[in-house]
Amino acid sequence: MDHQRAVIVGISGCSSSGKTTLARLLRDMFPETFILHEDDFYKPESELPIKDGLVDWDCADAISFPDLERALCHIRATGTYPVSTAATTPGLTHRTDHGCRCPGPPSPSPSAGSSHHPATNHQPTVLSKEDLNSVGPSPAPPAQLAACTALVQHWLSPGQPGALIFPPPNQNPDPPRPKTRLCLLDGFLLYAPPTKTTKTTKTNPPPALSRVAALIDIKLLLRASRAAALRRRAARAGYVTLEGFWTDPPGYVETVVWPNYAASHGWLFEDGVVERGRLDGGVLGREGIHAFGCGDECDECDGDGEAGEDVEFGRVVRWAARVVMRELERVVLGRG
Repeated sequence: MDHQRAVIVGISGCSSSGKTTLARLLRDMFPETFILHEDDFYKPESELPIKDGLVDWDCADAISFPDLERALCHIRATGTYPVSTAATTPGLTHRTDHGCRCPGPPSPSPSAGSSHHPATNHQPTVLSKEDLNSVGPSPAPPAQLAACTALVQHWLSPGQPGALIFPPPNQNPDPPRPKTRLCLLDGFLLYAPPTKTTKTTKTNPPPALSRVAALIDIKLLLRASRAAALRRRAARAGYVTLEGFWTDPPGYVETVVWPNYAASHGWLFEDGVVERGRLDGGVLGREGIHAFGCGDECDECDGDGEAGEDVEFGRVVRWAARVVMRELERVVLGRG
C-alpha cells in the first residue's frame, strides 16, 4: 500500500445475483467509499457480438476491458473516481477516456447516523448510466442492515483495526500516511482463469480481463440459481444504455445470459458444473476469491460450496462486510 491510494473490491457473479445492491449497501457502511460499475464500460451497441440472432451484452467481447483497466490504475494511483471528459450526456460517464482526467476528491458532507466518520463514502457528483437504472427496495431486512452497520461502526471505533485504516478527521495516524479509499467494482465478469486453461474453461478471456483481475485487491463472488436469475431478470423493466434503453427480448436470459455465465465461470466449479454445482474451494483459495458458504472464516458460512445459492440477502451482506473488514486489515495493515 506504499504507493496505492485505494483498495479495489470486486463484486462479481451472475446477472441478478445482487452485485449492485450489495455494492450500494457496503458503500453506505464504509467511509471513503465509492462505486465503479463494469456496465459503464460497455462497447457501443453497434460493436456488440450477435449470438443466436440476439445482441450479446453478457460476454467478454461486450466490455472494453482496456478502458476498465485504465480506470482501475487511475483509482489505485490517485484514490479518485475516473471522471470522463468525453461524455455524450452532461454528467454521464463514458467509456472512452476513463482515467485520463484526475479530479479532486469529493467534498465530505455530514454523516447521518454516524458517530465516528463524516459521510465521505458517496460517489463524486458524476452520474453513470448504471446509476440511472431503477433500484428496488433492499432485499435485506432493516434490522439485519442495522446490525451489520453497527458491526462496521464498531470496527471503525478508536482502538479497533478500522480506525487505523480510516482514521477519524481529528486523528493523525502514526506514522503519517496518505488517506485510504475504497472502490467497490461491481460487474458480471471480473475474474479470469489462470493462463493455463483447463477442460472446465469453455471460453478464452481477453488478456485485458486478466490484467483487470490482477488489479482487484479483494474478490467477492455472488451466486444465484438459474431459476432465481431468470425470475429476477424478468422482473426488471430494462436497462439504460448510452444509446437509449434496452429491454430483454424473449428468451434472452435462457439463450444468452445464463449460458454465457456458465461458460465463463465453469473454471470456478467442481468439474465445470455451474447449475446446482459446487464451487471448487481449491481454485477459489488459489485465486483469492471469496464466496459465501465456501470456507470463509465467519459465522455466516458453513463450508458447503452449494450453500451460496439463493441465500437470505441479509446474511450475504453481513458475510461480505466481514470479509471486507478482514481483507482490508490484510491489504492495508499487513495482517493475516
